[in-house]
Amino acid sequence: MHDSPGDDAARNENDLPEGAETGSREADGPSIEASSEMEDALREATEALEAREAPASGAGTPGSSDSADKMTIELLAQELQDLKGLHDVKLKEFDDQNEQFLRLQAEFDNFRRRSLKEKQESLKFGHQNLVKDLLSAVDNLERALEHGAQQDGSEGGNPLDAKGVLDGVQLVHREILGALAKHGVKEIEARGQIFDPANHEAMGQLPSDEVAANTILEVLQKGYVIQDQMLRPARVIVSRPTTEEEAGAGGGSAEKN
Repeated sequence: MHDSPGDDAARNENDLPEGAETGSREADGPSIEASSEMEDALREATEALEAREAPASGAGTPGSSDSADKMTIELLAQELQDLKGLHDVKLKEFDDQNEQFLRLQAEFDNFRRRSLKEKQESLKFGHQNLVKDLLSAVDNLERALEHGAQQDGSEGGNPLDAKGVLDGVQLVHREILGALAKHGVKEIEARGQIFDPANHEAMGQLPSDEVAANTILEVLQKGYVIQDQMLRPARVIVSRPTTEEEAGAGGGSAEKN
């Protein structure tokens, strides 16, 4: 008697070990036991994946989002407060510098007006002291002229009176020179000096063998300086060597320039 296919299947199922599932061999195929190294690698990969997904899952929670926004607002508020403080400091510095600038500008304007006033007064009254010193010389000169006029109107002439007029004029001359010297005016030495174009102006030449060439023989007009600054040069006649014709003729007159 032959067994049916159903009986064969039941027999094969009864032959499986206890706890084994029917059909597992056909569904799963042959099984391989995992080594310890593979289990460690799998565990580390799992832990790494969980650590990567943890912040992302945490950021999505409402509590963490509110905390981040609050921190950002606090940082911005602190930065805004710092900027406001810096703005106040710079604004105060600007006000101080602007006030200092206005003060300096006012002082400069006062100095400019004061300097302009002093300059105008100097131009207007700068020669006041010199004029005061010359007034006494003018008084003496007027007395001498008055005395000379009185003697000129009288009959006959008295030599003593003429001498008095001359003495009066000489006194005036000395007073004027004294007043000029008091204000730094000095006469330029010329007669007997070697001609110097910086101080002398040659008006002519005279032949002379008694002195060196370009020696000043005669002063036509005196020169003066004030505090070593030229007022006017001295106009002079200078010497030059005598030519043979002039030596034979016995001299010559001055040659004017």
